[in-house]
Amino acid sequence: MQENRQSGDDLVALAADYRRYLASVVMFHLAAADAVGLGANDYQASSILDLDGPMTAGQLASRLGLSTGATTRLIDRMERSGYLRRTRDATDRRRVLVQHTQDRPEQLDDILGKVTEPVAAVLRALTPEQLEGVAKYVRGAKDAYTEATAQINH
Repeated sequence: MQENRQSGDDLVALAADYRRYLASVVMFHLAAADAVGLGANDYQASSILDLDGPMTAGQLASRLGLSTGATTRLIDRMERSGYLRRTRDATDRRRVLVQHTQDRPEQLDDILGKVTEPVAAVLRALTPEQLEGVAKYVRGAKDAYTEATAQINH
């Protein structure tokens, strides 16, 4: 495996750009949640369940870094709003799963569309090798953040 050799100044500049990027992503999603009347944790729970499918309340609590009590209140609130539902696990009827209903606030798709096409255009402009590098980075960074979050929360 060949390792890229970047100058220290290049890496410092990239790290600063990366922090600005992360801040802009976080601020966008906080603004989106607020615009559609969702709290940040509700918005994140909706996203996690939409991406990863049904899970137990305990698993969702772990993913969100919330207590089980706070997660139960979140699920109750989002179930009343029609965004989540509780179902019995088909393989273990004693277990209850929480799943996304695929309903979402009506304005959310329009809000998310404000970044979907511009980001897709950036990705379409990359060479296959560059796109492979972005994909490798995104997966590795996701794993690093997931592990660090788990360490903080436990």
